[in-house]
Amino acid sequence: MNTTIDLNCDMGESFGAWTMGEDAAVLAHVASANIACGFHAGDPATMRRTVGLAARANVAIGAHVSLPDLVGFGRREMHISAADAHAMTLYQIGALAGFARAAGVRLRHVKPHGALYNMAARDAALADAIAHAVRDFDAALILVGLAGSELPRAGERAGLAVAHEAFADRAYEGGGSLAARGSAGAVIENVDAAVAQAISIARDGKVAARDGSTLVLRADTICVHGDRADAGVFARRLRAALERAGLAVAPLGKGGHA
Repeated sequence: MNTTIDLNCDMGESFGAWTMGEDAAVLAHVASANIACGFHAGDPATMRRTVGLAARANVAIGAHVSLPDLVGFGRREMHISAADAHAMTLYQIGALAGFARAAGVRLRHVKPHGALYNMAARDAALADAIAHAVRDFDAALILVGLAGSELPRAGERAGLAVAHEAFADRAYEGGGSLAARGSAGAVIENVDAAVAQAISIARDGKVAARDGSTLVLRADTICVHGDRADAGVFARRLRAALERAGLAVAPLGKGGHA
């Protein structure tokens, strides 16, 4: 049973005049921020602003790397080589690290986004390419990936600290993958149901799959999606529920996980 859990959020996903998410509200309740690096969302001004917000909130900062897909928000799969995955990952980490350095903080972790995340969860060669890019930039970075999938395994092969990630507001298939977005019930919109799922995962290491089975999984961190319409309220309620359940919320690398 866990006694400590990280709570992370994908953020910095605005672009130009277009605003997405409730980043400032969410940052009051999470321990780690995965900040978009310009490939699926974000732009230089948004990256700088979000890094500053996270630094002032004393929230750990990570690079949220993606396929180059602004129009599809990084959720459309693309055929890419391992070499391309390595180069794109390295490029995006470097971009965000520049803003972190200017703000007087360091990157703590790297987490792929959307389609790249799900592709790396099942494709060992792609996962290895991402892990090697993380290691090549900074071997002290923590690689975050879907619990029990190829990505954390690749991180371990590369000698990285890894964090197995679970989701409060996403439905699971029987094999441990996330239900495909667009399918009925893939996103758990009801806050009470999402919080209950998170508590089961964090406290007991179990989650109910859509086929009626019970999955046993390791969770070092739980994701709050920043693009939820109620992201701020959801983050507040989720953190309060975790703490009521006896779990301390702390960034990756603190409190014993990763």
